[in-house]
Amino acid sequence: MSDCDDDHSSNISAAEPHDACQQLRAITVLGATGSIGKSTLDVVARHPQKYRVYALSAHSRVDELFALCERFNPEVAVVADEDGAHKLLKLCTKKGLSVEVRHGPDALNEIASAAAVDTVVAAIVGAAGLMSTLAAAKAGKRLLLANKESLVMSGQLLMSAAKDAGALILPVDSEHNAIFQSLPETPDGVNTRGIVKILLTASGGPLRNCTVEQLSVVTAQQALKHPNWSMGPKISIDSATLMNKGLEVIEACQLFSVSADTIEVVVHPESIIHSMVSYEDGSVLAQMGRPDMRTPIAHCLAWPERIQSGVEPLNFFDLAGLHFEKPDTSRFPLLRLAFEAQRAGGTAPTILNAANEIAVEAFLSGSVAFLQLSQVVEETLSRSKISPAVDLTTIIDADKNARETATNLINSGVA
Repeated sequence: MSDCDDDHSSNISAAEPHDACQQLRAITVLGATGSIGKSTLDVVARHPQKYRVYALSAHSRVDELFALCERFNPEVAVVADEDGAHKLLKLCTKKGLSVEVRHGPDALNEIASAAAVDTVVAAIVGAAGLMSTLAAAKAGKRLLLANKESLVMSGQLLMSAAKDAGALILPVDSEHNAIFQSLPETPDGVNTRGIVKILLTASGGPLRNCTVEQLSVVTAQQALKHPNWSMGPKISIDSATLMNKGLEVIEACQLFSVSADTIEVVVHPESIIHSMVSYEDGSVLAQMGRPDMRTPIAHCLAWPERIQSGVEPLNFFDLAGLHFEKPDTSRFPLLRLAFEAQRAGGTAPTILNAANEIAVEAFLSGSVAFLQLSQVVEETLSRSKISPAVDLTTIIDADKNARETATNLINSGVA
């Protein structure tokens, strides 16, 4: 990907702030039954005078989505397929809820771009969230971005669409939100002039101290036990392999218009400092807080104001210490592969992400071992043609081909 723009600014927050005195802000939560969706709704519920839920979506957790419909009474609820929609409609009708139930990708795009919606929380995990996130950006929404794959796969397209439509992109990932809070803002967006490094912190995950021999026999259950964060299975495995941090490197390059060489990953096991920015004058600005996603969500929901998130304040007297390490890319090579994919540009990040999603599914099902995750991704990259990511068709084709290649590798036992 390209280096920093000459003006050293990003359109991450270029849109005008919304009038604080306006009516209740209408919110669509894409991926409402996931960890980010639940945390978002927890914050929203604390401020009924500020926010109302317009629409909620879930893939297949119909019972959980119904419970959210009972609590938040959205106008629209979307699930993946017709069977799920029939089930949800029956539950809502029985309870007398006037919720319009829809299903499928088109319905997701519609609730992401609906005229009645002001704010969209993009919290669908993986490539499945790409189209609805793009729809929200093209519709000029306040977009709370938790779906990092949208930027990994189609960063330039998403950022361009947001700029053209006047959308306001605010990063929900705790690391990118910390960077956003540590960069100065101008009328044209955040400004990266004068920075030396963006220091992206990583907890190191549950396997940080394992030897290669220990990693060779790690089970999915062990890899899912993150020491600090409560996350879904896919993101938890990505955290254990450091791929989550690799995807965040690519995401940061797109969000803040910087090169991969500007970013350094720092392992910080306590997850108290969420990321830092180092400046030419020797200053280092850091955003700190408890490892709770409600903090960055509340920041994005209310920006440029501040609201109560439900997170307890950080008590410095309770901290035993803060520690920092260099990541070991020999034991966790997916981080290295992510940097290489970002530097290669074009469809390389799309291929990286697609192969990783297939590999993680295989690991969770017991089809590949932990150390084979990186082998699947690296071999898929080596067998794939990297093309300029000029349009959505090219990106979708690269994603599809990479998934097929990774699946074939796993099925043939190459990895």
